[in-house]
Amino acid sequence: MKSKVKVAINGFGTIGKRIAIAVNKQDDMIVSGIVKKKPDYNALYAIRAGIDIYTISDKDMETFRKKGIEVRGTINDLIKESDIVVDATPDGVGETYKELYKTNGINSIFQGGEEASIADISFNSLCNYDEAYGKKSIRVVSCNTTGLLRSICTLNQVSKIEKINAVLIRRGADPQEIKKGPINSIVLNPVNLPSHHALDVKSVIPWINISTAAVVVPTTLMHVHHVTIRFKDKIIKNDIIDALMQAPRIILLDTKLSDIQSTAQIIDAARLVKERGDVNELVVFKDSISIDENEVQFFQAVHQESIVVPENIDAIRASLEISSKYDSISQTDKKLGINKILY
Repeated sequence: MKSKVKVAINGFGTIGKRIAIAVNKQDDMIVSGIVKKKPDYNALYAIRAGIDIYTISDKDMETFRKKGIEVRGTINDLIKESDIVVDATPDGVGETYKELYKTNGINSIFQGGEEASIADISFNSLCNYDEAYGKKSIRVVSCNTTGLLRSICTLNQVSKIEKINAVLIRRGADPQEIKKGPINSIVLNPVNLPSHHALDVKSVIPWINISTAAVVVPTTLMHVHHVTIRFKDKIIKNDIIDALMQAPRIILLDTKLSDIQSTAQIIDAARLVKERGDVNELVVFKDSISIDENEVQFFQAVHQESIVVPENIDAIRASLEISSKYDSISQTDKKLGINKILY
């Protein structure tokens, strides 16, 4: 039996801890350890989960030990014991570790908070898995970009896309971020158009013609997008619905059947059947799908805390040339309980 791939995870916050849980659910990989900067409640969770903790420096090790938290070593020790590292540090911090990974000759996965130039390729499982195969460094794009790419690459198979316009209504902060986000305001983000999300989409599929705009609202649960896609040819609504129904990692939500009409209800429903109420799927509101000749518009919802997790698992396999595209997607989704019948 082949030994499991040893995955180091640098950062154990919103995304890092979810990636760690997802890695340990797979048959072909295991978390070799995580890198933590602070001895907080997430560190205690790691201990309870049987995950070894490493720190940035020897000084940080002493801080942990004073709190009664045992540390195995530093990030340098962890890298030597691992086959690949997933960098889940805060936005912009991954750049400071790029040279460390390169010097140690270890493959690396970065997150969408980093600039596209940090890695050999920006990644989405449905769009460019094959192009990422064997790449030394891969950047998994942001939650919003992941959501956009899933619907775009799915619907481009129905008919050739000519133009996309998307308005993103973004959550103000993740639930645990008590010092962030607007309280009584809708913030233009950014004021200048288009927003950066269009460029991020093009970092994965450079051929697409897309414009995006974004606002930030005082909620913590999910993002919502209003997407308008113009196709080269006239389209049929049932073709759009069938494509979304058959695509991996997309839930086509029928509000009439489920009586779900809000992000709060999506998360509440997910909590009944899924770990922490995570929604790894993109949620497209079926009743919002509207067709006008060669144009479709619809609403979709993105759970910012978890949608990129399966992409990270696939990126590990792509980088290390472990599995083909749909084999990896199938393995990941089965182990994470990603399906079409949540609602």
